[in-house]
Formats: sequence, structure tokens, C-alpha cells
Amino acid sequence: MSQTKVLDVKKLTMDFGGLRALNKVNIEIFEGEIVALIGPNGAGKTTFFNCVTGIYTPTAGDVFLGCREKKSIRINGIKPNRIAGLGMTRTFQNIRLFQNMTVLENVMIGRHIRTRSGILNALFRPPGCVSEEKKILDDAYDLLEKVELADWANEFAKNLPYGDQRRLEIARAMATDPVLLLLDEPAAGMNPQETKELDRLIRKIRDKEGITILLIEHDMKLVMNLSERIYVMDYGSRIATGTPMEIKNNPAVIKAYLGEEVVDA
Repeated sequence: MSQTKVLDVKKLTMDFGGLRALNKVNIEIFEGEIVALIGPNGAGKTTFFNCVTGIYTPTAGDVFLGCREKKSIRINGIKPNRIAGLGMTRTFQNIRLFQNMTVLENVMIGRHIRTRSGILNALFRPPGCVSEEKKILDDAYDLLEKVELADWANEFAKNLPYGDQRRLEIARAMATDPVLLLLDEPAAGMNPQETKELDRLIRKIRDKEGITILLIEHDMKLVMNLSERIYVMDYGSRIATGTPMEIKNNPAVIKAYLGEEVVDA
């Protein structure tokens, strides 16, 4: 594992009025890792994602993103589209595809963040713009092949089976060319076969595309099989970190979240 940090979160705190949703949370993600963030409902996991991706501006603390140039940039208060441009992108709990656009068009939209053509170029279509449009199209189709959705390229997104819609959302996030990909409950609503295929896809994204992965997930079997390290949150605070085996046997984690049934599985 590389010792290059792609995400370094220090004492991240988020208050909503009198409610403290995150309380001085420290998390480090290293290049090439697959890391899970788990905890019961209301633990602050999605709030954490929203803070580090620019949807919320944290009340206190620091978020540093390690970019491809190996520079570490403090990204507190930076807009989500700029954070995506710096190399961190995400999916959401609820599918947010453009349902009445094709599968290919959805991925092309994700690729837009890496283009140079503005609105005037799109209207008047100079040669350089046409060339760039073709590259966007080719890149998007290549991504669909990587997530095994190329056969659906010209189908409306809304017509995809549920598990494939999840895969498409991941492909669209990958189109931004991220260093770090945040997956918010990617297995939600999936059947066991779809979850097994998701496990394979996430490993492939890390191993073949070199993208570091941080995921929030409630499917403990997936988390334990897939993750190299796990962070556990409860009531807005980090209560444990370790390997899957260390987390599985941690009394504080068992009490807060996992339960005997999952530990003995």
C-alpha cells in the first residue's frame, strides 16, 4: 500500500444549530486502498461525505485532498464541481441519473468536467470542439465497456435494471477521472447476485483503474469482504478503526452497530 495520503481529514466538525452531527472526526485514506465507513443510521456518515465533497462547509476542522501532482490541497469551502475537478467525486444513496437520457449520454455528462469547450464552442462547433466531442464520446463508451454496460449504451437510463443503474452511476462518477471515489451505499437495494458483481466491480476499479475507494455501506458481508480498513462512527464521532477482523471483534463496535448475529456470521 502506498503511504501517499489522498484524503486527510483532521478534527472535522459539523453543527446544525444546536445539533453536533460530526465531532472532531479524523480519517486518513491512502492511495490504492479500499476503505469503508460504517455505523448505525444517524451516525454522521453521509454528513461526512457532504462535508468533504463541498456540499456542506464544515463548522471546524480541515480537509486535505491529495491531487495527482502529489500536492495536498485544503478544500474546506470549495464548491463541489471544483473538488470533483481536483480529483474527488462521489455517488449518492439515491440514484441520481438523468433517467430520460441514454446510458452513454449520462456518462458523457460526467466527462464534461474534463473538457475545455464552452457554450459558444458547443453552438458554433469549430473543428477543435468537434474533435473534443468525439473524444468525450469515445471515452464514455470505453467506460461503459469497463463497467459492462456497453450493450445498453443507447438505451434510456430509466430502462436499466436497478443494479445496472447503480453501475451506471459509478461509471458517470469515474468519467470525471477521479483520484478518490466515494460510494454512498452502492449496494442499497441490490440482490445477492448484484452485490457480488458490485464487489467485483469495485475491486476492478481499484486494481485496473488505480482509483482509491471510500465507501459507506450497511451490507456487512460486502464491507468485510471488500475493505482493507474500516472506520466506525457513532453519534457523530469516530469510535474505532482497523482491519475487518479487528472491527469484527471490537466490543465497542459490536455494542454500537454490528450485533452478535453479524459477528457470528
